[in-house]
Amino acid sequence: MTTTDWLGFLGVFQILLAYVLNVLGKIKKEDLSFILLNLIGASLACLASILMNYMPFILLEGVWAFVTLISLIKYEKMS
Repeated sequence: MTTTDWLGFLGVFQILLAYVLNVLGKIKKEDLSFILLNLIGASLACLASILMNYMPFILLEGVWAFVTLISLIKYEKMS
């Protein structure tokens, strides 16, 4: 596997981990851990997509990271 593959794998793993933990009731969508798993995961997956020059996933992961960044900003304002 290439470095790009590893970046994408780690990013997708973090997004899926956040989702599974949320579904199992281990973390809430308002938890900082959920927000950070999504933000870092989407950012890594977006970077991998940029390195592969694959526009559909650049758009998907870029929007995912941006929306999650907004959630982080809202979280910080509430703290």
